[in-house]
Amino acid sequence: MVSGASEYGVDVAVEEGAVDDLLQVSPSDVDAPPALTFSRNVFVPLTTACRYTCTYCTYFDPPGQAELLSLEEVREICRRGADAGCTEALFTFGDDPDDRYTEIHAQLEAWGHDSIHTYLREACKVALEEGLLPHANPGDQTREQMSEVADVNASMGVMLETTAEVGAHAGPRRKVPGQRLRTLQNAGELDVAFTTGILVGIGENWRDRAESLLAIRDLHERYDHIQEVIVQPVVENERWSGGSPDLATMRQVTAMARAALPEEVSVQVPPNLAPAKDLIDCGVDDLGGVSPVTDDHINPEYTWPALRELEEIAASAGVPLGERLPVYERFLPSGLRTDGFDGRLADGADGDREWISETIRDALAADDAAGNRYRTVLRDGAAPQA
Repeated sequence: MVSGASEYGVDVAVEEGAVDDLLQVSPSDVDAPPALTFSRNVFVPLTTACRYTCTYCTYFDPPGQAELLSLEEVREICRRGADAGCTEALFTFGDDPDDRYTEIHAQLEAWGHDSIHTYLREACKVALEEGLLPHANPGDQTREQMSEVADVNASMGVMLETTAEVGAHAGPRRKVPGQRLRTLQNAGELDVAFTTGILVGIGENWRDRAESLLAIRDLHERYDHIQEVIVQPVVENERWSGGSPDLATMRQVTAMARAALPEEVSVQVPPNLAPAKDLIDCGVDDLGGVSPVTDDHINPEYTWPALRELEEIAASAGVPLGERLPVYERFLPSGLRTDGFDGRLADGADGDREWISETIRDALAADDAAGNRYRTVLRDGAAPQA
C-alpha cells in the first residue's frame, strides 16, 4: 500500500519485489520505439491561482496577483491555435483555488459560476466551437469535479509527480500523493482517457521513482485508462535552484518507465525540458503536446521546439514522426479509427465502455472539409501506435 493512499480510498498495491526488479532495469533492457508521435496544441492558462505552493513551480501566482482568463480571451487563444493547425486546447491550471483567492472567487461569481470547474466546462465548450479538442489538467479533482467536465474533454490529465512525501511540496497547503492517486482512480472509474507522469529531481529517491511508476501501472491494470506517462525532469527557474537530474538519471528512469508500463501506454518526454534525442532509445515513443502558437506557461523560460526540430529528433533515432490527437486512437470507437489501426484497443472501445462522449464523438466525426483537422490527422498524420 502506498503511504497515505488509503486516506483517500485508494488501494494501490506495489510489491517490494517489483520495486527491486524495476531498480535493476537499464536502457539496454528496453527497445527503441517503432515511431514517434506528438500533438499540436495551444496552451490556455485558464487560471494561475493554485492552492499549493510547490517550491519548483513558477506557474502559480499569489492571491491578489492571480489571473483568470475571460471566455473572450479563451476564444481568441483557441482561434489562433486552430488557425495554426492545432487540434488540442490544453487547459493549464493551478489546482482548485482555495479561500485565499477571494478575487478569483468573486470574479467567478460575477460570471455566474460557483466553482472553477463549472467555468472550465464553459471554456471547453468555447474550444470545441473553435475547432479544438479540449485536454484539461486542473490538478487534484474529486469524482464530482471530474464528472462536471469529462464529457467536454477528449482526454484529461494530472501529473502524479511522486508517491513520496518531499520537501519541494512545501508549506501548509502541500500536495499529498494519496489525493493525486485518487484523481487517477476517479478518471478510471469515469472512463476518462488519462495522461499522468512523474517529476524527476524534486527530492524523491530511486525507490520512490520505481514505486510511482508501479502505482500508475497498478491503477491502469485496473481501469485500462492511462494513455501516456510523462517522464519530466525538474528544471532550474526563478523559484527552483536545486538542480536538474543529469542525463544518466534521465536515461535510467525513462527505461524504468518503459519496462514498468504495458506496451499500449506511451512513454513521453517533453522536448523543451528533457534531452529527448538522447532518450528515444530508452523507450520514449511520444514527444507530447507542442505549441506553434503559445509558450509553455508551466515552464515559460523553456521554449517549444519547432516542428523541424521534432523531425530531427525522429531522424536521429531512425524512426518516423507522426501527429496524433490528444486522445489516443485506441480509445476511439471503430467508426472513428483508421483502417490501418493495429494497436491494442482500450477495454470496451467497441462495447460497454464509452471513452469519449457524444459531444467529442460528434466533433471527431465532423467533415474535415468544414475546417477541422481531426480526421486529417487520423487519416494522414498518426504514426503506428502500440
